[in-house]
Amino acid sequence: MSTISLRLPNSLHKQAIELAKIDDISIDQFVAQALAEKIAVLMAKDYLENRAKSGSREKFEPALAKVPEREPE
Repeated sequence: MSTISLRLPNSLHKQAIELAKIDDISIDQFVAQALAEKIAVLMAKDYLENRAKSGSREKFEPALAKVPEREPE
């Protein structure tokens, strides 16, 4: 486990404290969770962008043609 010294605007700190209380967790847990969520979003974005680069219309159209034409349920 690492320690980090963080300077926050008072308003942001107050909101974090209030939200941590609502979730019944410590401010440390709240900040760690928020950071983990942000990292996950950024990593997912990179992953999807890299996957998109490997795609092509030539591969997509034959796959799409296999989908039956009918109204969604």
